[in-house]
Amino acid sequence: MNNSVTNTARLVGAGLRALLVLTLVTGVLYPLAVTGVAQGLFHEKANGSEIEADGRVVGSSLIGQQYTLPLKKGQDTPDPDLTWFQGRPAGGLGSNSVNTQYKLILSGATNLAADSGAVNGKCPAEPGDGTLCAQVLAAKAAVMKDNSVPGYTVKPSDVPADAVTSSGSGLDPAISPQYAALQVHRVAARNGLSVARVGELVEEHTRHRALGFIGEPRVNVLELNIALKELMANR
Repeated sequence: MNNSVTNTARLVGAGLRALLVLTLVTGVLYPLAVTGVAQGLFHEKANGSEIEADGRVVGSSLIGQQYTLPLKKGQDTPDPDLTWFQGRPAGGLGSNSVNTQYKLILSGATNLAADSGAVNGKCPAEPGDGTLCAQVLAAKAAVMKDNSVPGYTVKPSDVPADAVTSSGSGLDPAISPQYAALQVHRVAARNGLSVARVGELVEEHTRHRALGFIGEPRVNVLELNIALKELMANR
């Protein structure tokens, strides 16, 4: 009996010591080491890839924002603020009251099939509500209308895919150079700037493929709009 109690106590003691050591190593030392390396070598990325403007954090380079007007009475969805470059259509599953710039807190895609609403592989003139075809056609019509200004008319063939579809996460911070270029005339007209200067701004903020072949050329919308704000302040 005494040997049994002694052995049990010894095993329990060994287990507690192992638990204490593993807790110290995996719960304290390892996290501290990883955090130290991240802060030392990847400080910006470890802290959320924050972007600052006017002395304060205005967002992250990894999460898209919406540039919209205040909601009008009876509206469920705000109108876009067309003085700014617009990002991709936003997807998501839920909202929050903390981040008022981008109310989506749970990211996600539409989960609609590629042929949702399509007939024989093409979108009909009047697809059913809620289908991917309906969403794409509505977005395309809005892009053409919003970005057509006197002397510049957007044609259906001018509208790139990323202007009418959301990304897999629904929070894509970047758009294609083609979509950014499509918005240049509208942004210039709305802000009293020259088309050439706004076009240069887009070129300056276009990131090319890493190593020449990884990824796609892209323009970070938040960074571009910060530069646009600075350009308007200094004109």
